[in-house]
Amino acid sequence: MAVDVIMPQMGESIFEGTITKWLKKPGDRIERDEPLFEISTDKVDAEIPAPSAGVLKEIKVSEGQTVPIQTVVAVIDAIGASAAAPAPAPAKTETPKAATPAPPAPAPPAAAAAPAPSAAPTAAPAGRGNGQKVRSSPLVRRLAKEHHVDLAGIEGSGAGGRISKKDILAAMESGSAKTSAPTAASVSAPTSAASTRPVSVPPGPGGALVHPALENAVPRERMYFGSFDAQPMSAMRQRIAEHMVASKRVSPHVYSIDEADMTRIAKIRERSKAAFEAKYGTKLTFMPFFVRACVEGLRAFPTVNASADGTTMVLHHEINVGIAVALDWGLIVPVLKNSEEKNFLGLARGINDLAERARVKKLKPEEVQEGTFSITNPGVYGGLMGLPVINQPNVAILGIGAIQKRPMVIDDAIAVRSMVYLTLSYDHRVVDGAIAHQFVGKVKAYLEGWSEEIL
Repeated sequence: MAVDVIMPQMGESIFEGTITKWLKKPGDRIERDEPLFEISTDKVDAEIPAPSAGVLKEIKVSEGQTVPIQTVVAVIDAIGASAAAPAPAPAKTETPKAATPAPPAPAPPAAAAAPAPSAAPTAAPAGRGNGQKVRSSPLVRRLAKEHHVDLAGIEGSGAGGRISKKDILAAMESGSAKTSAPTAASVSAPTSAASTRPVSVPPGPGGALVHPALENAVPRERMYFGSFDAQPMSAMRQRIAEHMVASKRVSPHVYSIDEADMTRIAKIRERSKAAFEAKYGTKLTFMPFFVRACVEGLRAFPTVNASADGTTMVLHHEINVGIAVALDWGLIVPVLKNSEEKNFLGLARGINDLAERARVKKLKPEEVQEGTFSITNPGVYGGLMGLPVINQPNVAILGIGAIQKRPMVIDDAIAVRSMVYLTLSYDHRVVDGAIAHQFVGKVKAYLEGWSEEIL
C-alpha cells in the first residue's frame, strides 16, 4: 500500500514550506515517526516524521524547493506492499499485448489535460468576476494590494485553486498580472516598475525568487564595496523577513512600557532552583513566572488574547502562549497550548520541553500553530528593553528586558531592587492604549505580589 507524505501546515498563516534537507533516500527503510525530512517556514525549522513505516519509494519534491501545504512530497511503500507488488508485475508480463496499448492510453489524458488548463484560466477569471471568492493567503492579498494586481486574473496552483505567493510573484515577474486600479498604479508607478522587473538579488535555495519586500532600496553598487562576503539568506531567514515586513504593514504597532520589581521572585528563584530541579527534574527559570502573570493579565483583558480577521475581532477562549526561541539559524515561536489550565510546574516543564526540542528540530507541526499571544525575552542576552514585532495573527506580544539591580525610591528611601522593563507591542486596530496599559499593569502587579508556592 502506497502512503503519500504531504507538506504539513506549520502555522495558521502558513500556506507553503521549503524542504531544506531529505534525511532518507529512495529505497531506504523507515519506521513510523522516524525523521524523514526537514522543512523551513517563517515559524519553524523542523524535522517532519514519516507518517508510516515502510520503504521510501519516491521523492517528488527536491531540496530547496518551496511548495504549498498538502502537496505530496514523497511516497512510502507501507509494510505489506512488498508482498502485493510482485502480483501485478507477473500480470503485466503475462499480457504483453495489453502493455503495448497502455502507453497510448496515458497519452490521450495528457493531451486532454493540456487544453484543460488553457480553458481554466479563461473561465476562472470570468467566474471570479461574477462574485466567486478568490482563495488566497493574507500575504498574497497584501502583495496584490501593494502592487495593484487583480487576483481574479491569476490561476492558483494551490489546494482548491488557492493563489500562493509563488503564483503572484510569477505573474508579476512575467508581466501578465492585470492591475486592479489604474489610477493608483499610475500614482505609484516607481513601486510597480520596481516590483515587476526581474529580481536581481541573489536567489534563495533552489533558485527560489526573493520576495519583493526583501529587495534593498539602496542601489546595488552602493551595497557592494570594500572587502565583503555576500551570502544569500537561508530559506528560514527569508520567511522571517517576509513575516516581519507583512506584520509591520498590516498591524499599526503601538507600544506600552512599564517596569516591574522582580526582587521577590528573584529571591524565591535563587533559594528554590536547586531543590526545584532535584524534585521535578526540570530547571527553574524566570519564564514560567512571566507566563503565569501574562495568563492572569489575559484573563482580565481578553481583548489582548485575540486575532484580527479583516473587520472581525476573534476573541480566543484558550490562552496559547507562543514563546520565542532563538536558534543559531533563526528564530521560532513554539506554542504552549492551554496555559490557563496549567499550574506552575506544568508551565515550567512545558516551556523547557518546547525550547529544548526547538533547538534540536524535534517540534511537531501542531506545536507552532494556534498561538493567541506571544512573549519574547531579549533580556536573556542583556537587552535592557526592545520593541518587538507582533507575531501574526496575534494582536500583541510582550518583550521582557534584562533583570538588573537598580537604585529605586521606596517609601522615600533609596533601595536596591531587581527591576525589569516590560514592553507590550499591540495592534491598535484591536487593542487601545487604555487596555494595553491596564494589561501591563496587571502583569506587573502579579509579578510584584507573587504569592504562589512553587515547591
